[in-house]
Amino acid sequence: MTGTDRAGSGGSGGPGGGAREPGGRTVPLGVRHHGPGSARAVRAALDAMRPGIVLVEGPPEADALIPLAADEDMRPPVALLAHAVDEPGRSAFWPLAEFSPEWVAVRWALEHDVPARFIDLPATHTLAWQAADDHAGGREPGDRPGTAAPDVRGDPLAALAAAAGHDDPERWWEDVIEHRSPGEGDALAPFTALEEAMTALRETEEGGEGDAALGRDLVREAHMRLQIRAARREFARGVAVVCGAWHVPALRRPATVAADRALLKGLPRTKVEMTWVPWTHRRLSRAGGYGAGIESPGWYAHLFAAADRPVERWLTKVAGLLRDEDRVVSPAHVIEAARLAETLAVIRGRPLPGLGETTDAVRAVMCDGSDVPLALVHDRLVVGDVLGEVPPGAPAVPLQRDLTRVQRRLRLKPEPAERELELDLRRETDAGRSRLLHRLRLLGVGWGDPVASRSTGTFRETWRLRWEPELSVRVAEAGVWGTTVRSAATARAEADAVTVRDLAGLTALAERCLLAELPDALAPVMRILADRAALDTDVGHLAQALPALVRSLRYGDVRGTDTGALAEVAAGLAERVFVGLPAACAALDADAAEEMRRHVDAVHTAVSLLGDALAPGRGDLGSRWRAVLRALSARDTVPGTVRGRAVRLLLDDGELAPEEAARLMGLVLSPGTPPADAAAWIEGFVGGGSGGGMLLLHDDRLLALVDAWLTGVPADAFTDVLPLLRRTFSAFEPGVRRSLGELVGRGPAARRSVTRAGSGIPGFATGLDTERADAVLPVVRLLLGRDPAPDDDDLVGADT
Repeated sequence: MTGTDRAGSGGSGGPGGGAREPGGRTVPLGVRHHGPGSARAVRAALDAMRPGIVLVEGPPEADALIPLAADEDMRPPVALLAHAVDEPGRSAFWPLAEFSPEWVAVRWALEHDVPARFIDLPATHTLAWQAADDHAGGREPGDRPGTAAPDVRGDPLAALAAAAGHDDPERWWEDVIEHRSPGEGDALAPFTALEEAMTALRETEEGGEGDAALGRDLVREAHMRLQIRAARREFARGVAVVCGAWHVPALRRPATVAADRALLKGLPRTKVEMTWVPWTHRRLSRAGGYGAGIESPGWYAHLFAAADRPVERWLTKVAGLLRDEDRVVSPAHVIEAARLAETLAVIRGRPLPGLGETTDAVRAVMCDGSDVPLALVHDRLVVGDVLGEVPPGAPAVPLQRDLTRVQRRLRLKPEPAERELELDLRRETDAGRSRLLHRLRLLGVGWGDPVASRSTGTFRETWRLRWEPELSVRVAEAGVWGTTVRSAATARAEADAVTVRDLAGLTALAERCLLAELPDALAPVMRILADRAALDTDVGHLAQALPALVRSLRYGDVRGTDTGALAEVAAGLAERVFVGLPAACAALDADAAEEMRRHVDAVHTAVSLLGDALAPGRGDLGSRWRAVLRALSARDTVPGTVRGRAVRLLLDDGELAPEEAARLMGLVLSPGTPPADAAAWIEGFVGGGSGGGMLLLHDDRLLALVDAWLTGVPADAFTDVLPLLRRTFSAFEPGVRRSLGELVGRGPAARRSVTRAGSGIPGFATGLDTERADAVLPVVRLLLGRDPAPDDDDLVGADT
């Protein structure tokens, strides 16, 4: 059942006796993992033989956890999780679904007051082997081992299906096992037949030597035989062994106790802990990388739960799902699809309609031949997003218990389906949810990812949530940092601050600490950040670090956090950028100039966003930044793209008159300037997604300058500047490009006429029509959430 098993393999049995001897002392029940037909057959066999003990494939360390399977709060699918105490990230899972034969066997034993035990190789050896494999193969701890295996042992069902003349092992298994009623004949007959088939397969497989995976199978089987012998001595009423069918023949093979113990001697060990964790149907599928996975867990769960008429009940579920998606599906569609599925089964020579027949019927009758809605059926029903539950009393690391407590208090239940969560940070519950999600991200538990919010307010957050079973491992791994989510996140942030080397990473860490509301971590992070900033002389690094601090200040305002230390460091970074930026912009190549332009944009946004609030008492940072921009715009040693952007930023802020901007552009576009430099200046001025197209569209002087320069570029230089110009103008919106083309096509005289008369461009007039503008104010108030007030025309401060 571990990640290295394949469907139908990985099991145990008992030496002596067998499925052919229901009155004997040991009855091995070879199964396919997660097979509903096998699960029903196991239940029927146990009812028939009434053993004194049930032995199940699984790690013996989990024996103490078996009683929890009877807890009313236990809801499969679940998994046994084993993790190394000294290295929690190294782990292994043993998943169990409601239709897993092992789960049915455990539940039967608990319901009939019969002892149940796990008899596979202990997890202490399994995880130690995994560590050795990771070290030898260069994998990181916690990576799942590969599932490659020899053909027969890797997928014995495929070999049996091929021998029976079938090219589809899933279909073959459905026909011979899943569609067989457990009441048909001897309850042990299917196990006898499967054992004989596996015996023949193993005879062909075990001729080779040197296969490490096969050697480990032999070790596992030796341990199982020892456990079965011990159970036979203890329970005279009989022993039932529920296991993967592949191992049953090996457990019948004569072997001495001494030989079995010799195989187990000297195995590596590591200290492990075990618990139950929730699992999902999606993680039972082969698409999830699980070696013993199945292709259709949702379909198998339905087959196991549907006592009668499974096809009709399945098609009813499909119809309900499609109706929920606004597709027109009536009861008549269900009836017709059921008839078609039965007809297809007869034509194909199958005893009952299987998943293939029902899928074809759904496609033809309910989906009008389209695979688009059929993909939804496969995702939601055939695979499914069912998430299991474990009782509160299950063993867990202290961090997991604290996380569960916080999740319940905040009413934030883990769910397997991806969903978006909108948070209003002005509400205490939503603020608590935000803190929890940010703290988990600091710990490497990626339950949620922040996404762009539909609201522009800083009091809004949007998260995309999805709980994966592997996150339980991440929680266990994070338990080394603390016993609560808050203390663990604080310790992890302090440790990360020491290891992060670049300023941008440190400021991002400070921002995350602020979002997670970890003041105990924020203080040391800010001290390290201030020390690093004082020693860093790279203006690019300083410019990269500043925006994150500015964002942190904004979030701190809405969360009511003391951001005094942030403001001091941000102001210091801004001043150092102001001093070093002009010199850092000299003698740059094209790539470095483009990177510096992005830094200028980032710093401008940061300074413009907060202005004097960035550092009270330090003077007017905004005016000093504008002085830096003027210096950049006037220096010939500064690359054209940076000079053009500086002029554009000053123009947008109203610090540069349009006439002066036109004069500077005219100088740059004069014949004495190399065409490549002029093109770079134009890109800085109108490119980079800054709305430069609209600026050219509404300022005839600037458009005329660009037009005159472009038409005057020499032919030999035009080829060199064309890629840069194409990149600049292709960033404009399609409508802007079209309007510019029409305007240029009219010629200079027509453009001047349009500018003077305000006609010729639809929607533009010579002046403002205040009456028409006032008519939209009620709609604007409604959109902004303000009560209509006829005498209130001031929308400044409206809460967006």
